[in-house]
Amino acid sequence: MNKFLLGLLLVVVLIVCLVVWSLLPWYGAVAAAVLLALWLALTATGRRTLSVTGVGLATLRSRWGASSVIVIGIAGVVGVLVAMLAMGEGLQATLQGTGSADTAIVIRAGSQVESNSVLMHSDAVLIGQQPGVARDATGHPIASPEVLLAVSLPKNNGQDANLSVRGVGEEAWAVRPNVKIIAGRKFTPGTLELDVGKGVMAQFKGMAIGSDLQLGSQKWKIVGEFDSGDAFNSEIWADASTIGPVFHRGSSLSSVTVRLTSPSAFTVFKAALATNPQLKVDAETTHQYFADQAGGINKLIRWLGTTIAIIMAIGAIFGALNSMYAAVATRAREIATLRAVGFQGTPVVASVLLETMLLALAGGVLGAFVAWAVFGHFTASTSAGGGFSFTQMIFQFRVTPALLWTGIKWALAIGFIGGLFPAVRAARLPVTTALREL
Repeated sequence: MNKFLLGLLLVVVLIVCLVVWSLLPWYGAVAAAVLLALWLALTATGRRTLSVTGVGLATLRSRWGASSVIVIGIAGVVGVLVAMLAMGEGLQATLQGTGSADTAIVIRAGSQVESNSVLMHSDAVLIGQQPGVARDATGHPIASPEVLLAVSLPKNNGQDANLSVRGVGEEAWAVRPNVKIIAGRKFTPGTLELDVGKGVMAQFKGMAIGSDLQLGSQKWKIVGEFDSGDAFNSEIWADASTIGPVFHRGSSLSSVTVRLTSPSAFTVFKAALATNPQLKVDAETTHQYFADQAGGINKLIRWLGTTIAIIMAIGAIFGALNSMYAAVATRAREIATLRAVGFQGTPVVASVLLETMLLALAGGVLGAFVAWAVFGHFTASTSAGGGFSFTQMIFQFRVTPALLWTGIKWALAIGFIGGLFPAVRAARLPVTTALREL
């Protein structure tokens, strides 16, 4: 009965500690580390804990194999977790960095994403005439009717991937002033010419200024490369009136993007669209539109990454348990001798926990470093994403300090779980029994 109650108490303590630890910010962890250091340095029990821990660390060389299992196992968990979360952060940052509060995208009502939307030329004219739409020096609405298409092209790795081709007009550059030509020139309207996003240029075969590219039934010439610093780097741009008929879209459109007179004008603009009986459309600021697409994708990646990390963490915990139980068994006579000369259970428990968490910390730092070194500037692509449904979204992994801290927290939590039960066993080991072992 006593063993059962002790086990139940340990589980409760474990759950409480893990909940508190999961909510603890980095500065809270620093404060906890400072308090631990003060306890170790200024109290008699703490100094005894340091002594026992020192003896345990001195024996690591003789049991480096078991210790390396803990370090490498936890490093693997942290590396995978940080890499997956960095992928989600990178994709989310790319999408959330796309668009602005003073531009709006209009699509067919109920379409949700522009790739599923179909608008007519008459719709685009009406949309540009709504209140809140900014006008250029000649009084022309700054509104860009666009058609979004998907084509399959070979990547540098030899695999085919779907890619977004956006048919635009001159207004597209005015609506998105962040899109800059960095090499070559803009395509000439009415011709079979293309401008290619920086991300596409780097990841797909045959992408070079002056090269020909087969799209549909026509050969197109690449005349320019642009950089937008956001999701549009994953696209190819062509003249809308030329590429639409090539893909049998006629004069139909996918969306209309407009520049507003101010961010506050969006409310008036959206209300005017809703009350116009000639239009059945939905409108959103471009910033909110792309941010909405990012949310679902990031949640999916986080869920997948966390699930994989949990599975790996379970293996790492069992590895730590086995290693630390073996270490306690190996040091049973030593621990019993310490108990016999007056050391209480607290220094023994704390020393085993401290040793395990130091190994876990080493594994966490190793895993975080590897994730940063490998994925810190890694560019990848995915075939999911909002208005870019089923087409490649090119983005850069973002290994942030917050993600590295998350990985370290996981490592220390694994170390705590893996060390707690062996530590309690070491403290409860009967002195007479331990002295007879080995």
